[in-house]
Order: sequence, then structure tokens, then C-alpha cells
Amino acid sequence: MKIFLSADMEGVTGTTIFDEVEKTHADYREFQEQMTGEVAAACEGALEAGATEVWVRDAHESARNILASRLPRQTRLLRGWSGHPYVMMGGIDSSFAAAAMIGYHARAGAASNPLQHTLTGKVAYIKINDAYASEFMVNTYTAALEGVPVVFVSGDAGLCEEAAALVPNLGVAAVKEGMGGATASIHPAAAVEQIKLGMAQALKRGPEKCRLQLPEHFSVEIGYKAYGAAYEKSFYPGAALSDPYTLHFEASNYFDVLRLFAFAF
Repeated sequence: MKIFLSADMEGVTGTTIFDEVEKTHADYREFQEQMTGEVAAACEGALEAGATEVWVRDAHESARNILASRLPRQTRLLRGWSGHPYVMMGGIDSSFAAAAMIGYHARAGAASNPLQHTLTGKVAYIKINDAYASEFMVNTYTAALEGVPVVFVSGDAGLCEEAAALVPNLGVAAVKEGMGGATASIHPAAAVEQIKLGMAQALKRGPEKCRLQLPEHFSVEIGYKAYGAAYEKSFYPGAALSDPYTLHFEASNYFDVLRLFAFAF
């Protein structure tokens, strides 16, 4: 049983400001260690539940964050960006039995994590079929495009609540919550324990219980923070401005949405 794991950093326990998740700042090392620990725990939980192989996609900024030597030997680590529109799910295909997301965070415009954003800091929000989209939604749809169910997520409490509403029977581990510019986080060791246990339980319940049916059509709205960015991206084929800050796009194939996102940010 192959498992695909996508890992971000803004949803790791303790992270509160962007300095802590950027390589150029001294605070980064502490949270690089914690990100690695939470990812390793998810891998261990998957192996405990019967996985024979776990592919880990480092999906934060440079995609060169996770300390490879700390992961179980049965893992493969995907580092760097290939340029494929799957981006944070790059490397996934139909050969995987299930997927999970570690260290994920609240969507742009949400109040449950001071590090909230969706794919880029350039947008105020993204909507798919009138629903505000998080990176969890975007990437869960990508997994569904390959027929792979997402069974588990860890991150801030707001993201976990939205994710559970999207995917029935999803396993979650809420490791922190936001309060304005502050966070309340559980102990780093407790986060590792909860993620390992939650991942194992999610797989033992059976991935099929988390299978998501993709919508038949996609209506996408991107609200930019700067009207100049909206104007520039409106020249993508099929895209149009609905007002100076807002881009609109329609598609019947989700891969077309992902290609838009690859251009639009």
C-alpha cells in the first residue's frame, strides 16, 4: 500500500509569524525540526497501519525543508518544484491508495491562523463553486483527479474543521488555533503523538470511506489584493475580470483549473 503525504509548515504546532517559516530567519530552524517531526510521525503511523511505502512531498516554499535523515527508511522524499500544475501534490498518481496532508493552514481570509493564505500571498481569497478554497480543498481535488482519497490532515483548528466538512470520515489533528496575530498551540511532542495515532487510525478505517467525488463543473473566482495583478492575469485564455480586483474562470476539467492557478500566481 503506497501513501502520498503532502507537507506544509504554516500549520505546524507553534508557528505564529512568517519569520518562523522562512529559511532566511533564525527562528526557522526550530520549526524545520518540528515540521520534520510531524511528517515523520505521519509516516510512522502509515507504516503501522500497513503501508509499505510512503512518498513525502515537501510542499513549503522552496520545497527543501524536511530533514530526510529523520524520516523512516520506507519513505521517498520529493524535494523542489518540477513546474507541474499539481504543485503541492506533485508526484501523486493513481498508484497511491491514500493521501494525507501535514502542517496545513487556514485559507486566505480566514481568522483561525495568523499565517493564513491560499497558494500565494497575492490573493485576498479564492472561491471554487462559490466556496472559499483552502490549499486543502485545492489539493484534495487534485488527489481526487487521480482517484486517490485524502484520509488525514493536521494543522490549525479552523482548517481541520473546514477539511472535515469537505471530506466525510476524514481524520484530523488540530495542533493549534489562531487568535488574531497570536496562536495557542499544543506541546510539540503531543502534536507528534496525535499525528502518528491519527494517521494510523485513518488508514485502518479504510481509505474508501474518504473518497471524494469531483464536481462536474468548476466556477473559479480569484480576488487579488492589487488590481494590477488581476489585470495582468486576466489575459489567461478563458479568464476575465468581473471587477478590477477579481478574476473569473469556468472549466469542466479540474486540470484546467490547476493550469490557471499555475499562471495566475
